[in-house]
Amino acid sequence: MARALNNPLAVSLGDPAGIGPEVIAKCWDHRDSFNLPPFVAIGDPRSVAAVWDGPIEVIDDPRQADSAFDYGLPLIQLNALRSDVPGHPSVAGAHTSLDSLEIAVGLARSGSASAVITGPIAKEQLYAIGFQHPGQTEFVAERCGVSPGNVVMMLAGPTLRTVPVTTHLPLKEVASQLNSALIESRGRAALRGLQRNFGIAEPRLAVSGLNPHSGEGGQLGLEELEIIAPAIAVLVAEGWRVTGPHPADTMFHTRARANYDAALCMYHDQALIPIKALHFEDAVNVTLGLPIVRTAPDHGTAFDIAGQDRADPRPMAAAIRMAAENAIQRAESA
Repeated sequence: MARALNNPLAVSLGDPAGIGPEVIAKCWDHRDSFNLPPFVAIGDPRSVAAVWDGPIEVIDDPRQADSAFDYGLPLIQLNALRSDVPGHPSVAGAHTSLDSLEIAVGLARSGSASAVITGPIAKEQLYAIGFQHPGQTEFVAERCGVSPGNVVMMLAGPTLRTVPVTTHLPLKEVASQLNSALIESRGRAALRGLQRNFGIAEPRLAVSGLNPHSGEGGQLGLEELEIIAPAIAVLVAEGWRVTGPHPADTMFHTRARANYDAALCMYHDQALIPIKALHFEDAVNVTLGLPIVRTAPDHGTAFDIAGQDRADPRPMAAAIRMAAENAIQRAESA
């Protein structure tokens, strides 16, 4: 990193039976080639030792991470009731992953950490212990005192950033959940996030249509005319550089991507298919609208390969690197 962070980054290990411990340890192993700044992991050291034989530096204070980083993986220790077996999630492991997330967010909120990077969790196990949030994003928002409706998920890669207006909905429910106010809210959060996290003074947002060919003037659907275009008009009237609605099938080729800084898409796959097609190894999930920087790798727990030394650390490295870049940008523009 050319510029320095005031404090290290906090990385929650995620589910101890998943690939989180392995990819985080590998990130420390390859910290120089991945160009990573100091970070501290939070979790049970046994989950790391089960998948990696490298050095672990147990610390009590994140400020110790800088001095420990050259000697081993800095780790704030959580004492789980028992250690999990890689690939075999448990309720006990869910408690550990939730505690890890709670502490990492707390460190970022207090300023002891410059940002938080969240390892992948197993929602089924978390729900079994009373977790009541759809995912980590909503949990982090609540802990930061922000309404979940005011945060957005951005998937960011080297040549493309996408934001879904609706996320985990069955496709048949998307149209009924879309409204102009929601599109405006997601659009504002994306635009302000581009300014605050990425340092783009006058961000450009391209908005997709919902229907094939953006509805063909109403012949293939009215959502573009009745919902999406009015939302775009409101954002433009506020002074933002917003265009659309664009046919989604022509938004993501090389020349089209040169015309915007982020694409606002109407549903989950419309946003995630192009980003994963272009940047499967280095796409990062960035939560915009929070008072802290939060990123996550764009993959899950991968229990099927946990403990087999097969997990690719590049997505986690990209999430750590982007968290650092976002945190530096925020500090410089404050």
